[in-house]
Amino acid sequence: MPAPPLWKVSIALEKAAAPDMASLLELASAPQAVLIVEEPFGPGAVVEALYTDEPDAAFLSRLAGRPVIAEPLPDQDWIKLSQEGLPPVRAGRFFVYGAHDAGAVPASVIALRIEAGLAFGTGHHETTALCLAVLSDLSRRQRFAKVLDLGCGTGLLAIGAVKLWKHKVIASDIDPVAIEVTRENARLNGVGGMISAFAADGLTHKGLAGPFDLIIANILAGPLTRLARGIVAKLEPGGVLVLSGLLRNQEKMLLSFYQGLRLASIRRDGPWSALVLERPYGLSRDLAANVRTLPLRTPLRRIALLR
Repeated sequence: MPAPPLWKVSIALEKAAAPDMASLLELASAPQAVLIVEEPFGPGAVVEALYTDEPDAAFLSRLAGRPVIAEPLPDQDWIKLSQEGLPPVRAGRFFVYGAHDAGAVPASVIALRIEAGLAFGTGHHETTALCLAVLSDLSRRQRFAKVLDLGCGTGLLAIGAVKLWKHKVIASDIDPVAIEVTRENARLNGVGGMISAFAADGLTHKGLAGPFDLIIANILAGPLTRLARGIVAKLEPGGVLVLSGLLRNQEKMLLSFYQGLRLASIRRDGPWSALVLERPYGLSRDLAANVRTLPLRTPLRRIALLR
């Protein structure tokens, strides 16, 4: 049987409101991809979101505060098509590009080639750029030998960590497709033998035994609260934790789940944040085990383009 078509939701609005609407859809409705189509010489724009199942148009209309159009699309790789024309991204020391921009890589950057595809993480979402900038900052003052990229998507952050510190990196994701894409991207970037990637829901996989001196978790606030105890347990004393995929107004809530760690810095871009935490040498195992947890009745869900 042929694969079911994707569904596209379209919301017409003003250009200035488009970025916030795109972020709202990403956060609240789990699309596969989101893009903004602007009128070249006019004030309007259209936010388009792609879904694998028929979306609830009535719910999305209430969420957006305006009418939305939901329609099925033919069976094509619309996620790839929506990302192929994306421009390169400069974040910290990194330059993220696709094959169509191979001739535009400037000198004196750490180049990361990431092709559009079925896994999330081309570097264009603010949270990914924030994490790349954080890694650049950390590289100026510290070296890491045991790194975990939790929720790796395309493997972009894991590849960046390898290129910064020249050590092997562990990468994990709940999505097996993301693991295959991570391995392929590692090969394309010349670090195929430096990244061990595992499909895992959480931190129970034996390949994630740790402890780690750097953990990067660019997922969502909900999973970050659920995984707080496990993440802290995997972080060695003196280790650094980078949390992202969260909104500014979620910072205090999220920090309440990581009590005992020291907040070293916060990076922000628009409504999005990345938190840099450090585990004090004096944090006992007992205290780490008592880090607050939030029981969830539903499994983890990935939201597209948060990496």
